[in-house]
Amino acid sequence: MNPKAETSHWEPTGLTAGLGITYTDQERAALTQSYEATLTSIKACEVVNGTVVAISNREVIVNIGFKSDGLVPLNEFRDLPDLKPGDEVEVYIEEQENAEGQLVLSRKKAKLVRGWEKIQASADNSSVIEGVVKRRTKGGLIVDIYGIEAFLPGSQIDVRPVRDFDAYVDKSIDVAVVKINYANDNVVVSHKILIEKSLESQKDAIIGRLEKGQILEGVIKNMTSFGVFVDLGGVDGLLHITDISWGRIGHPEEVLELGQKVKVVVTDFDESKKRISLGMKQLTPHPWEALPDSIEVGSKLHGKVVNLADYGAFVEIVPGVEGLVHISEMSWSQYPRNIRDLIKVGDKIEAVVLTLDREERKMSLGLKQLTLDPWTSTDLSVRYAIGTKHQGTVRNMTHFGVFVELEEGIEGLLHVSDLSWTQKISHPSEILKVGDSVEAIVLELDQENRKLALGRKQLEENPWDTYETVFQVDSVHQGTMTQKVEKGALVALNHDVEGFVPKRHLIKEDGQEASVGELLELKVIEFSKANKRIVLSHTAVFSEVKERLDTSKAKSDKRAVASNSLTTAKKSTLGDIEALADLKERIEEGLENLQ
Repeated sequence: MNPKAETSHWEPTGLTAGLGITYTDQERAALTQSYEATLTSIKACEVVNGTVVAISNREVIVNIGFKSDGLVPLNEFRDLPDLKPGDEVEVYIEEQENAEGQLVLSRKKAKLVRGWEKIQASADNSSVIEGVVKRRTKGGLIVDIYGIEAFLPGSQIDVRPVRDFDAYVDKSIDVAVVKINYANDNVVVSHKILIEKSLESQKDAIIGRLEKGQILEGVIKNMTSFGVFVDLGGVDGLLHITDISWGRIGHPEEVLELGQKVKVVVTDFDESKKRISLGMKQLTPHPWEALPDSIEVGSKLHGKVVNLADYGAFVEIVPGVEGLVHISEMSWSQYPRNIRDLIKVGDKIEAVVLTLDREERKMSLGLKQLTLDPWTSTDLSVRYAIGTKHQGTVRNMTHFGVFVELEEGIEGLLHVSDLSWTQKISHPSEILKVGDSVEAIVLELDQENRKLALGRKQLEENPWDTYETVFQVDSVHQGTMTQKVEKGALVALNHDVEGFVPKRHLIKEDGQEASVGELLELKVIEFSKANKRIVLSHTAVFSEVKERLDTSKAKSDKRAVASNSLTTAKKSTLGDIEALADLKERIEEGLENLQ
């Protein structure tokens, strides 16, 4: 076999055909390999370097070493007004070949990819990025960093509160990346972090020179309900609300403003925690030291109520000097109302000094002392004479009675035994409650010892005077059993009175014990007006009838015996006349006794 006969030839076409050049398969493969070696291997969706080949009115032709040049819209090079052929640029491969067979490139996307890479690197290395504030938005600013819009919260703009966000628009600003969210293409940056880092070294130097009692000048940078933060030139100190003024203030804004320059004194500091406590009121003498000597126990003062507590009210005499009006010193009444019904914050009042301790800086005041003690009134014995009637309010209750306030500071005891003539009351709460209005009569007045005895039942006549004539011993009445008790039962009688029947006196004629609800015939066996007690018996009623019947039968039997004896005597002989005369006399005496 001729080997040359099996060798195939590649027939040239196009330009090579005219040259009469012929390649074997091996030569053709070698030539193709050599040609492809001059091309760059590329992938879609990556960033590569390219060289500007030409610039037209709408596009820029870029050579990236691929088999064909790529096209990039001219408007993506607006930031490079001096762009010219031969310049190197970074482009993003969108498509290796579109529908028209062209390589599609983008410089804009290349900048975005590189931008995200730089942002990630900055976050990893905590490096600083310079951006430009494009506009303000709700809650902060939008900053352009590497062509990507990042959010700068208002709280992260500066260490001091920023009120005018517009002042930062179109200005450069250094920021640090604090958060990246690739899912939402969201970046959060901070300028405050960079400021705080730059101030850290200053803080160490300032704290190292601090001493208690040192007076400094600072600027109020933040204000809260509990105090203000003062910038001391790179380090902040807290001026607590209680150290702003000797007097009480509700909020620092009442006396201070943001941005205000203030003089403060260092009251304490913690070098390890870098905490500094400041004071303003300590720069002036304490008001107690300047309190006039003319103020003493018994003095009348004017002041303003600055605080209320359940136990009393604090009254400011001068800023920094307060006195306590205890609730018991507000009224002569022993049962004052809610303190907020008597006084409120902001009231300007007059009070009397009760105690004064300048060393301990304590003062107690009284309001009721401005009025006369009602128990010392000269006409008290007339107004509350024994037998006078009064209307009062139940203020307190005990097992032995109720305390009734007749006027502010005057109260009397209404004993449980003086509540009702007829009712047996174990506790006053059975018929009264706190707050009830009651009418009572004065039974006793002891002005010196502040005691007043009252009675309620005395407003009516004592019904036991009537009961004494109605429920006499041995009289019989009808009553209904209302309740069984341990030793007997209670029965309701006429005239709205209650009686007691001992257990052994509840036995009926049939031998059974009476039950609750039964209407019974009852005999009075005991009556005590002093003890308001009526004791009755049902058993005694039918027992008495039986006794009367037995007595009548006995008398009848005696009469029969006497009659029989007389008849026998009449039948006797004349010899027995003297004996019969004696018998007749005895029989007649017996009959008289029976009658």
